[in-house]
Amino acid sequence: MPPKIASVASTKYDEHPDSSSRELFVEAAIDAFEETDLGPSDLDAVYVGNFMGDLIEDQGHMGALLADHVGAREAASIRIESACASGGATFRQAVHAVESGAADAVLAGGVEQMSIANIEHVTDALANAADDVYENEQGLTFPGIYALMARRYMHEFGARKEDLAAVSVKNHNNAVENPLAQFQKELTVDDVLTSKPIATPLVLYDACPVSDGASVVIVVSEAFAADHSLDTSASVLGTGQSSDAVALQDRATITRTPAAERAAEEAYDEADTAPEDVDVVEVHDCFTIAEILALEALGFYDRGEGTRGAVDGETALDGKLPVNTSGGLLGKGHPVGVTGIGQIVELTKQIDGLHPNQVGGVNTALAHNVGGSGASTTVTILGGE
Repeated sequence: MPPKIASVASTKYDEHPDSSSRELFVEAAIDAFEETDLGPSDLDAVYVGNFMGDLIEDQGHMGALLADHVGAREAASIRIESACASGGATFRQAVHAVESGAADAVLAGGVEQMSIANIEHVTDALANAADDVYENEQGLTFPGIYALMARRYMHEFGARKEDLAAVSVKNHNNAVENPLAQFQKELTVDDVLTSKPIATPLVLYDACPVSDGASVVIVVSEAFAADHSLDTSASVLGTGQSSDAVALQDRATITRTPAAERAAEEAYDEADTAPEDVDVVEVHDCFTIAEILALEALGFYDRGEGTRGAVDGETALDGKLPVNTSGGLLGKGHPVGVTGIGQIVELTKQIDGLHPNQVGGVNTALAHNVGGSGASTTVTILGGE
């Protein structure tokens, strides 16, 4: 039987310069425990998604550290790192532990503290997710990498800057009603297009911000949920994960994300479902072009047609496939090791009917989490009762 989600919780994604990673993680964990009758002693394991703890805070060994701080000192613990897909990879490993029978209750969490460093330090730390020899040493940063992808996409398919801007407008506007989101300001296409250039054709509002935060999900077996009389409406129907070359130059094309395609196929097969069955989606929109490529890789649009989603309102809250109702990374924020867990938090709320941007009739939800420029990708499919 599929694993169940017993509880979810998240801090606000924002700049928290007066908090540490351990404080943010504990805040989210306490909220998760308070949402259910479980406590730290019920946990068999604590899995932590974190990308930059040792690079920004000089703190490694976060699995044991955070298990201790949430009161689960004797539980099995591990930190899982897969760049910006650390959260999704962490959740998938927690699901596998429950599916295999190795654990009955796992706290899968993510935490990142980025704002305590200056932007040059953060940019350098983020660059660890790129190919140091063939990208970093040539002067590429992630805005530049995604700008290359955007320029090639625009060349191949005739997309315009206005099409990219429509993604930013949609996601920022969704974030306004989400109390966990970093930004609470509506944008227009003109606001996006006139914002500060960062890497042609991308401008400031085409990019996600630097963020701090923590999110946790408690994953349990069906038997454990029954034994503890837990109210669990969300189940994990399927997961997928795949990799690709880290450097853009080593890929056959930079207008596709094959790792996402393979991860999606695996998740759809395991869940015995298809793109047309999905009711709501959270995708990894670190840059506006990333959402467009994700929608194509996940099978919602043919190649070259992903811009239709935001431009034609098909991915709006009232569209046929609401995408990033949380505000996404662009509006909600992107504490990098947390994002994949935060997506599960948002989708569980949609299934439970408790989301601030609630859409109707959510039975199947999909999360897509990316590391680097697409070298690591996880896809998760959740289902409601």
